[in-house]
Amino acid sequence: MTPKALEGRVAVVTGSSRGIGRALALRLAREGARVVVTGKSEASTERLPGSIHSVVEAIRALGGEALPVRMDVRREEDVEGMVKKTIQAFGRLDVLINNASALWWEPVLKTPPKRYDLLWEVNVRGTYLCCYHTLPNLIENGWGHVVTMSPPISADPSPGRVAYATTKMGMTRIALGVAAEHKKDNVASNAL
Repeated sequence: MTPKALEGRVAVVTGSSRGIGRALALRLAREGARVVVTGKSEASTERLPGSIHSVVEAIRALGGEALPVRMDVRREEDVEGMVKKTIQAFGRLDVLINNASALWWEPVLKTPPKRYDLLWEVNVRGTYLCCYHTLPNLIENGWGHVVTMSPPISADPSPGRVAYATTKMGMTRIALGVAAEHKKDNVASNAL
């Protein structure tokens, strides 16, 4: 039997109760990682099907190990708590996937400042908080990866998506900065 690529590693996926985050969590489990499934959804609803618990059940059905952690990336105490629970459960943290994002695809005049603030808090600040609180573990392990679900740097305009695009670009700038700051620590960071 050949070893799996992430055997023995621990991966945190933010916003993994549904969609791309769920798919990422399941793929990481198939590759042998123990997965920390995070999000605000603890119960599935008709409007928002899926929860952190349903994803953990799916991972366990694959024979993998997973930990559900309710977390709002906007709340620093939630992020700190997630890191503590991860270390308590699995003894390490190796991979952070910044997937949690607030979505909004409307022009500037249809984007109230309060909505823009929400996008900024979830997309940019949430990514920053997760990096800030997980990086010490990645550095301590001498190996780690931070993957941020954001676009490559571009000067192309984004009509109808200014708020969303500016905050997703902020996520990309964090990924690039982390990569430059921590290459010597054997920590890789990239935006996808």
